[in-house]
Amino acid sequence: MNSITVWTKQNENAAKELDETGRYIAKKEYIFKDLGEHAYLVLEAYNWLVKNTPVTAQKPDYAEFPIWVSFTREATMLPSAGTIILELTLDPSLITRVNIDKWGAILNYSYIPADEQDAKHHRQLLEQYGISDAKAYMSQFYPQIKRKIIDSWSRLFDESIVLGSNKSYGNVWEVKKEWVTRIIR
Repeated sequence: MNSITVWTKQNENAAKELDETGRYIAKKEYIFKDLGEHAYLVLEAYNWLVKNTPVTAQKPDYAEFPIWVSFTREATMLPSAGTIILELTLDPSLITRVNIDKWGAILNYSYIPADEQDAKHHRQLLEQYGISDAKAYMSQFYPQIKRKIIDSWSRLFDESIVLGSNKSYGNVWEVKKEWVTRIIR
């Protein structure tokens, strides 16, 4: 089996869960603990990601949300109080690549254009209504534009469409204890 080494920053309780159950999964309650009152702002995007990830069939029933991994140690967020970094070695086919800039657009409720011409048309549409993507998304008054924005998110997984750079993170549905090669505290 070919393998790849990746890193993920997690709450220090992930190590305990790995020891007790042999795996770690991301749960909605963890998102609320981490983000508090801001959790609702990202949950729409995360729920969309769960439903639309190309390897949804690989998702175990017990997994609620994907776990983010970095392809380089340097791209992993620095450890902070109450967190650890797990170094993992696993089969690369278990990882879904997610473009950083396109995922950022989704977190900002923004449109992901197919190309520069599409971006121009979308900007003109927003100018015509005097709104931003976020306002169109959050408001009940622009359902067609909101639908257009959400539909554009399917481009997240189309590697031929580049928004900004082609740097990416990865998602896995779980972390198995046997994948952990090092815990950085």
